[in-house]
Order: sequence, then C-alpha cells, then structure tokens
Amino acid sequence: MCANLAAANCFTEEHLETPENWKLVEKAQYYYIAGFPLTVSPSTVIRIAKHAQASGKVFTMNLSAPFLCQFFKEPMLKTLPYVDILFGNETEAETFAKENNFGTTNIAEIALKIAELPKEDNKPRTVVITQGSNPTVVAKDGKTTEYPVIPIADKDIIDTNGAGDAFVGGFLAQLIQGKPVEECVKCGNYAANLIIQRSGCTYPETPDYK
Repeated sequence: MCANLAAANCFTEEHLETPENWKLVEKAQYYYIAGFPLTVSPSTVIRIAKHAQASGKVFTMNLSAPFLCQFFKEPMLKTLPYVDILFGNETEAETFAKENNFGTTNIAEIALKIAELPKEDNKPRTVVITQGSNPTVVAKDGKTTEYPVIPIADKDIIDTNGAGDAFVGGFLAQLIQGKPVEECVKCGNYAANLIIQRSGCTYPETPDYK
C-alpha cells in the first residue's frame, strides 16, 4: 500500500474556523477522529474534542497506528482526557502500553488502564480493542468484556485492508442509534468480516446485517 497524504498534510485549525465548516462541527452530536490528524494539526483535534466535552456530546478516537503511540505520544495524551470511546487493535494497544510504562502485555489489562486514565468529565471512558480472529475486548467501568468475532475460513479472506475502519463504522452506526455496546460490537464485527472477504474497501449494494 502506498499512501498519498496530499491535502491531509495541509490541514490547519484555520480551515475549521471558517463559518460554514464550524457550523458542521456544532451541528454534529458524535465525533470520530483517527489518530493520524495528530501528526499534522493536533490543535484542531483538541478544539473539536473540547467542544464535544463542553457540549455534552460524544467524542471518539482511534489509536490508528503503533508509530502514533510512539512518536506522537504527547498530543495523543493531551487529547485522551476528552475521549469518550477509544478504538485500537492489539498491536497499537501493546505499543501504547509500552510507551506509557503500563508494565503488562495483557490486552484486557491494557484496555482497563487506558479506560482509567484521567478524563475531563465524569463520563466513563470506553476502550475497544480488536484482535483479529481473537475476541474484541471492551473495557468500561472497571471491568472488561470479550466479544467473539464471526468465524471465517482462511480461504475466504481476500483483503484485510480497511478491516479496522469497517469495524469502527459498524460500531458507530449502532452507537448513534442509541444501541447498547454489545450491539455496536456485533455490527462492527459484521462489517469487518464482510470487508475482508472483498477486494478493496467495498461493500455489497444491500447489506444483510440483522
């Protein structure tokens, strides 16, 4: 995979400040930001995060890549106090734990420790860690729950690019409808399972999620 970051490398907080763009921020009730903008405009991420927290809205973020946990640790830690739901995979979680001296490689323990990091409001943070074919770990309120993924044969796996993003998309699709965490994870696992059976980040015209 060869990524062309193009306009992403030129993003600034000033772009967000234009009235038509900020109006969209104010209109939204849920926010999802991958970790990658922390490399270019962390002030933009913080501004949206603070708006969400001050307005009682939901701010979600993704660890996105191990190198972000290593080399952009400072802006990530500055953003975390505003994060209501944090996503990541097991490799990212392990790297985050190592960089922050958690002293464990156990995914459930790492998820709990991240969930318990300081927060700007009284809402508990939810941490969701995917593990490929292993159960998805969710940490909240001092406890962890594991949700099995949908079994799939190796021969049916075509392309794993976008699996993590698909999971988040499925999760958020249920979250914004007020569904419980177990339903959010179920839909996330469905979306990830579907996308790895197709070439590229594509979906069938009519989903069959139930």
